[in-house]
Amino acid sequence: MTQIALPFVWPDDPCDDDFLVTASNAGAVQLLEHWATWPVRSALLVGPRKSGRSLLARIFAAKSGGAMLDDADTRPESELFHAWNAAQEGRRPLVIVAQAAPPEWAVRLPDLRSRLGASPVARIGAPDDALVEALLRRGFLKRGLDARDDLIAWLVRHIERSHVAVIRVIDALEAEALGRRRRLTVSLARTVLARAALIEEP
Repeated sequence: MTQIALPFVWPDDPCDDDFLVTASNAGAVQLLEHWATWPVRSALLVGPRKSGRSLLARIFAAKSGGAMLDDADTRPESELFHAWNAAQEGRRPLVIVAQAAPPEWAVRLPDLRSRLGASPVARIGAPDDALVEALLRRGFLKRGLDARDDLIAWLVRHIERSHVAVIRVIDALEAEALGRRRRLTVSLARTVLARAALIEEP
């Protein structure tokens, strides 16, 4: 059954984008919403590039009064170790944002590795059809592009299932529409995206 993408917004800040929730990321949202049930006061939030993981972590920190560490897999391990300990001592929830969880994330410091192993993991997956559609609609709307329902439906069927691909598709079609002053159509999208190697069919 198709999931309907719904905005998950807290606080209501016009500077923040909505975090769109579908089956592909609902589990991560649920785990963060119920942080009081975590076995420890720290959790990992992992997911692919451009999946909104940093936005979701910021929403979590604002809602819970906690803290976030973004791009944790690029930070010094000693910094993460002390932050994890401080969260337990201060009883203040901490979400640690990374692209993947251990063991895929190769943590060298044994004490940090054991602490991360005790932390629950909120996972954002590749976008499902409902999220791809919602991201396309929002992306075209933000750029002032008229993307009709038939085009959206065609794109959902033909583009790669990744957050990065959705952005690249919108970028490519925006450049074509604005550069040539042409309305977006399925025919135009097929030509432009095939040329850009963003779909397989000609």
